[in-house]
Amino acid sequence: MKTQSLNNIRRPHSRQAYGIDTIPGVIVTENLSKSVATSDGILHILSSIDLIIKSGESIAIVGESGSGKSTLISLLAGLDAPTSGTISLNGKLLTAMDEDGRAAIRNELIGFVFQSFQLLPGLTALENVMLPLELSGDKNAKASATLLLDRVGLSHRLSHTPQKLSGGEQQRVALARAFVTKPAILFADEPTGNLDSKTGAHIIDLLFELNLENKTTLILVTHDQVLAARCQRTIKLDSGHIVAN
Repeated sequence: MKTQSLNNIRRPHSRQAYGIDTIPGVIVTENLSKSVATSDGILHILSSIDLIIKSGESIAIVGESGSGKSTLISLLAGLDAPTSGTISLNGKLLTAMDEDGRAAIRNELIGFVFQSFQLLPGLTALENVMLPLELSGDKNAKASATLLLDRVGLSHRLSHTPQKLSGGEQQRVALARAFVTKPAILFADEPTGNLDSKTGAHIIDLLFELNLENKTTLILVTHDQVLAARCQRTIKLDSGHIVAN
């Protein structure tokens, strides 16, 4: 596999433009809580979450199923709104923004890798990776996407649609798509959950290689102890509360 640097991939918006390399707390939450109404009453998913995540940190969020892990990263990424409390993203109060404002921040600063890959079935591997660049108006989308797919060992699969790729290959396409914009912050929700151990180990190596090269702040939800151990810090949730940080 080639180890070509990603420095030549152009990012539409640089981290420096937002001061993300100089602010110690890229993500800061205060008294963050999330509750939903159910037929049995109010369900408290997260309660009083206080966090400071620094630029460039790698964080594993762990806990039993139902502990609130996926809800937490959904809130941190602005995909959902909390019931109470605040979230500051790169010095901006995310919880004071409307959906359009949160979407703009996501497009500028955030990448995602999901357990289910979430590739568009009608697009080739190359087209899936090109998409976020094209949406931002990047005229070098094809060259940048091709470079990154080569970086993850898929230069021979550019024209294949997701259904013609193995699970590991689909996750590598998802990684390339997440990193192609050089996001300041990357969220990954169980990125190895649907993979066998050998393929999962390869994906973990790729994830941290790309993370290191881009100095990305990495926030992972995982049950994988090997993956969690690779992170600098582990946040453990239990019944919606932080019990270790």
